[in-house]
Amino acid sequence: MKKFIIITDVQSDLSKDLRERFDIEYIKGHLTTPDGKEHEGLLEWDGFEKKEFFSGLKNKSNTYTTSPASPEEYKEKFLEYTKQGFDVLSISISSKLSGSYDFACQGRDLALAEAKDSKIICIDSKKYSNGIALMAINASILRSEGKSIDEVAKWLEDHSRNIHQTGWLDDLSFVASKGRISHPAAFFGQLIGIKPLADFNPDGLVTVIGKAKGEKQAYKVIIDYIKAEIENPQDQIILIAETNRYEKALKLKELIETEIKPKEVVLTEVFPSSAINVGPGLNAAYFLGKYTSDDLVEETKLLTSLLEK
Repeated sequence: MKKFIIITDVQSDLSKDLRERFDIEYIKGHLTTPDGKEHEGLLEWDGFEKKEFFSGLKNKSNTYTTSPASPEEYKEKFLEYTKQGFDVLSISISSKLSGSYDFACQGRDLALAEAKDSKIICIDSKKYSNGIALMAINASILRSEGKSIDEVAKWLEDHSRNIHQTGWLDDLSFVASKGRISHPAAFFGQLIGIKPLADFNPDGLVTVIGKAKGEKQAYKVIIDYIKAEIENPQDQIILIAETNRYEKALKLKELIETEIKPKEVVLTEVFPSSAINVGPGLNAAYFLGKYTSDDLVEETKLLTSLLEK
């Protein structure tokens, strides 16, 4: 069976430690700061001071922009590995949020014109940030178990809607301004003491499915929601992403370890390319659970019932 490489785009927020541990590569993107300077979109904080970045982002969010790697850049990235004898499994941010998947497909076609004996499969994750990371990590685990590239690709396609996000964003105006929210509910995040709780809809957009009154209730409901939705926690790696909310994310990590008892909980950062689109104030867990319903009807019912307890 031919060996294959797993490549995500820069929106996956996979840290260097996780990339090395699971043997995952990524393709850089492009990032423009308010001064008009273009930077490489990297999965690290090179060139940016984190606290200053989030402070500046909050004040000038609309003047930061990102763009994905071009089809030609994808072609060159794919050829880098096909020339070494690898097939390629590419996992991109949801096509509803970015042109990355389309560019990856174009890059695949360009690369295959030169690497005719290679296989390049492009997957639309229908997720963003740690949702992509969780897909890539599980793809790596399946690869280590001896699964072929086709078997892993099918698993990803079949399980995209099993990946959940639960937690809050202090201010939903960032995802709203970037078109990453499924309903016009950004004002929820601006009400004092209200924590808008969200999950992924089937296309990977942030969908608010309930509102907790304060952090105490939010933490309790998040744990209860995970308990109700998660499958086989003892076999899972759960990711927790935070944007300038480390202490709050650490508390969520400890609660999940104590009450859910998964195989592992990994606290992760959100790097500049994603942070521009997410904004400060994210504290959310990502896990594999039940198949999500259309427009999250069932998930909304569940969370409503938990909030009423």
